[in-house]
Amino acid sequence: TEVSVLLFDLYSRTYGYPLEYVIEALAPTMERDFDQLPAERQEIYRAIQATHIHGSPDGPWFFIIARNDMRNSRFQLIGITDTSMLRPQVFALHDGQVKVGLICSEKQAIDATLRSLSEEDPRVGTVADLYWNARGGSHTDGGAFIFNLQQDGSNDMERHLSCVDKFGRMIEVPKGQVPYLPGRVYYMLEDGEQERFDISEFFELQRPDLLFEYLKNGIRDWDYADFMDCLGQIKSWALKGDAHFEVAVSAITRMIDHRYPTYDKKRRSILQMLYQAIETIFRHLPCLEDEASAGQQRPRVSERTRTSYRLIDWETRQFFRGPSYDEKVLVIDASLFPPEGDQCDSRLMAEAFFRGWRRFIVFGLRGQRFHGCGFGPSSGGVRIDIYGSSGDYLGSGIDGLSIYVHGNGQDQLGQIIKSGKMVIYGDTGQTFLYGAKGGEVYVMGNAAGRPLINAVGKPRVVINGTCLDYLAESFMAGDPINGGGFVVLNGVQFDHDGRVVPQPTPYPGSNLFSLASGGAIYVRDPFKLIEEEQLNGGEIVPLEEKDWDLILPYLKENEKLFGISIDGDLLRVNGERKNPLQVYRKVRPQKEHAFEADGLEEWGKV
Repeated sequence: TEVSVLLFDLYSRTYGYPLEYVIEALAPTMERDFDQLPAERQEIYRAIQATHIHGSPDGPWFFIIARNDMRNSRFQLIGITDTSMLRPQVFALHDGQVKVGLICSEKQAIDATLRSLSEEDPRVGTVADLYWNARGGSHTDGGAFIFNLQQDGSNDMERHLSCVDKFGRMIEVPKGQVPYLPGRVYYMLEDGEQERFDISEFFELQRPDLLFEYLKNGIRDWDYADFMDCLGQIKSWALKGDAHFEVAVSAITRMIDHRYPTYDKKRRSILQMLYQAIETIFRHLPCLEDEASAGQQRPRVSERTRTSYRLIDWETRQFFRGPSYDEKVLVIDASLFPPEGDQCDSRLMAEAFFRGWRRFIVFGLRGQRFHGCGFGPSSGGVRIDIYGSSGDYLGSGIDGLSIYVHGNGQDQLGQIIKSGKMVIYGDTGQTFLYGAKGGEVYVMGNAAGRPLINAVGKPRVVINGTCLDYLAESFMAGDPINGGGFVVLNGVQFDHDGRVVPQPTPYPGSNLFSLASGGAIYVRDPFKLIEEEQLNGGEIVPLEEKDWDLILPYLKENEKLFGISIDGDLLRVNGERKNPLQVYRKVRPQKEHAFEADGLEEWGKV
C-alpha cells in the first residue's frame, strides 16, 4: 500500500498524468476488456502498460484515495478496483439538498454512515439513491469512480458534488424527483382522529396484496405527508390482533421488496419511511415477559389482544426463554446487539431454535453477522425474515431452513449451504455461495465477484441480474439433468420505473464457468452476446427441451417471488414473445475430447 501511494503521487503530481492514465497504470485493462476499448484508447493504454505494468501493484487490493486536487481547485474521493476483484467494494451516491458520495468495503458501512449523518442533519436520508459495485479493468467504466467536490460559482463556501467513472462519464440519479424532508412527527394519530384512508376492507378481507396495490398507486397522487399518515393508519390497524398485524407487515414488506414507479418522489425516501413504519410496528409487540416492559414505557399491543408474536431486544434478553403454547414467532430487535460473538443476536436465534422457536423476524440490523448459522442439521420448517443492514456469512452452512433477506445481502452469503431456501430481494456481495452443496437460491439483482466458486452437489440458483466475474469457477455439481446443480443467469434489471429491462450484456466478465467439471449455467442471451473467449474449459451449446423443463419450475417460483414474468419479461425480446430455446443458452463443461486437442492427453484421463 505504501508503495502504491508513492506511485500514485509519482504518476499524478510528478509526471502530471491525467487521472484516467494514473488509474490505468495502477490497474491495467486486460484481456477481453482491452479488446473492446476504442482503437485510440488501446494505443494509449498499450503504451502505459509497456511503461508501467512492472510497477502495477499485485492484487487483491481496493484503493480508496482522498486528495486535494489543488491544480483544479477541487477535493476528490477515488475508488479503484483491481482486476482480481477479491476485495469487497461498494459505491453509493445520495442526491438531494445535501449530496453525499460514499466508497466503502461493505454496504453496511455506507448504511451506518448515512444513518449517522441523518441523525445530525435530517436532509440526509438513511438510504442512498444508488448503490453499485465495480469490476476492475472494465471497458465500460474502468472499475474506478471519482467523487469531485468543487466550487460552485463565485461563492467559495458553496461546492458541488459530482460522480464520474474512470472515463469521465457522469453517474446520475433520476431527474425530477424530490426527497422527503422531515418536518413534523408522524405515527402520532390521536385516538379520536377520523381515518383519512379507506383501508379497513383490506384488513377485514385479509388481503395484503390489495393493500400493497393501494399504497403503490397512492404514491402517484399523494404527497409525503399523505404517505406517512397512511402508514400511521396501517400501524394502528396492526395493533388490533395477529390477523391485522400480518396484513400490515406483508403489505409493507412487499413495498420494500418490489420495484415500482415512485413518480416525483425518491425511492430512497419511500424506503426510509417504510423501514421506519415496519420497525415501529415490530416494536409495538409485547416482550417475552410482561415484566420486561414495566417501567420502560414500551409501546405494546393492547392487554386485551392475544398475539403469537413475542419481541426480544438487547435490554430484555435476560428474559429469553422457549415459546409457550400460543407463541409462534420470535421477533428480534437487533439494533443494540454486537456484530458477532457469544452475545450477538444470531447466537441468541440459534439457541432459540433449540428451545423450540421455529419462526423468526430480525429487524434493526446494523451489519450483524451469521444469521441462520448454528442451527445444525435438519432445520426444515424454520423461516427467518431479515430486515435492515444484514452482515456477512448470512445463511452459511444452513441445512433445511428458509431465509428471506428484504434488501441487499453482504459478502460470503450461503457458504457451504447444504439444503434449504434463500431469497434475496436485492444484490449480494463477494464469494456468494462459496462451496455450496445444495439448496434453492433466488437473487433479485446482481451478485458481485466470484459467486458459486467450488460449489458441488446440487445447488439450484437463479440470479436475475448478472455477476462481475468468475461465476461458478471450478463448479463441480454433476449433471443437472440427473439431479446435479445449475445456475440460471437472466441478465435483466429494473429501471427507475420498475420495468424489467435487459442489461447491456448478460455477463460482462472474461471468466465464466472457468475450470468447471460439472453442472451448467443457463444464460438468457437472445442476441448471443456471450462468447467462447469468456470461457475457460466450458462450451456453449443450444438449449434443449429437457433443459427448459428443468429450469421452468424455478423460473415460476422466481416470478412469484420477484414479479419477473416468464412470458412478459424473460421470453419477450424486442417486444416479441420468443421460444425459450431461442432465448436461453447453456454453458457446460467441455467434453473430454476437447482437451485432447491441447495435448493434455499425455497426462492421462481425469
